[in-house]
Amino acid sequence: MLNQKNILLGVSGGIAAYKACALTSKLTQAGANVRIMMTENATEFVAPLTFQSLSRNPVYIDTFDEKDPKKIAHIDVADWADIVIIAPATANMIGKLANGIADDMLSTTLLATMATVYIAPAMNVHMYAHPAVVRNMKQLDAWGYHFIEPGAGYLACGYVGKGRLEEPESIIKVIDNHQSEDKLLSGKKVLISAGPTQEKIDPIRYFTNRSSGKMGFALAEAAAQFGADVTLVAGPTAIETTNPLIDRVDVTAAEDMYVAMHDHFQANDIVIKAAAVADYRPKITYDEKVKKQAGELQVEMERTKDILQSLGEIKKNQFLVGFAAETSNPLDYGLAKLEKKHLDAIIINNVSTEGAGFGEDTNIVTYVNQARKQKELPKATKREIAESILKLIDRDMKDD
Repeated sequence: MLNQKNILLGVSGGIAAYKACALTSKLTQAGANVRIMMTENATEFVAPLTFQSLSRNPVYIDTFDEKDPKKIAHIDVADWADIVIIAPATANMIGKLANGIADDMLSTTLLATMATVYIAPAMNVHMYAHPAVVRNMKQLDAWGYHFIEPGAGYLACGYVGKGRLEEPESIIKVIDNHQSEDKLLSGKKVLISAGPTQEKIDPIRYFTNRSSGKMGFALAEAAAQFGADVTLVAGPTAIETTNPLIDRVDVTAAEDMYVAMHDHFQANDIVIKAAAVADYRPKITYDEKVKKQAGELQVEMERTKDILQSLGEIKKNQFLVGFAAETSNPLDYGLAKLEKKHLDAIIINNVSTEGAGFGEDTNIVTYVNQARKQKELPKATKREIAESILKLIDRDMKDD
């Protein structure tokens, strides 16, 4: 998968920089076009000439060393790269990237590139576990950066533990496998709904629910990463879409989401309704604020349209997936929903379980397909859960 790929290897200043030499050699042997970008500190560990000899390309270090006056070097390299690997990735470089700091050529290029970025951390075991480093890695993971976990063992500082740069062969294997997965949904069109809806009472007040939209957004980001053409219908949420390849449609009320989902339904191959749509809305709404009155206030509610069931009734070749967020007997309710709404698969979770509720960064779900084949996905980040769900959908579509 790496043959003829343009790979930018970013080497930051850690003792593990010596392993980047072997990584450069193996990437070149795999047929990749490799360019090296080093931080000033990295040159204290390995001479740039070593990387130049192994890659047979000039080594980039200084932002202001413009080798070709017709091009801005860091932008040119950022655009050139298909893949960016940071190995070793120090705590400092991870912190820069997570906080948008661009004070040298490598950090500046990382902010400019649209390529897939793989981060291979290497540092002291205590540094790796520091809350600031953990926070920064979580932020980068949420943005779609890919981490290659460090190994555990004897470290250069004398400690024994996790923090050793993964071996070059393992780094290449992880990237090779991931690049294969990136084509998983190539050519497919995927429609996803996410977030809550808001059902108006008056200009000030509305009914809603606790959905953050994180699961639906994670599915959209993962589907785009897998090569799909993604449309995301999003209810009111503070989450931003970071992938420019995702076509986002913002809606507010259940009726808006119903219309948007039906407008896009026929053109898509896979449809996942992850949104938590209101089942009821106020029967009467007001254009002016309802004033406080003596006594109780009663709001009469009416049913909203069932988006998922309406799609199930008209689906042709679409693979339709729903979510069942329950607080009791989740499997029973999920299976009933799978049957009643003519779904191809259902994602079931108990939102009262720790680590699986609305607003959490993690989830715990069970995937059940039309043949009642179940796959339990243990606690993981919502991005990891999203990737697993999409792989299961791809499997079931191929089985059909």
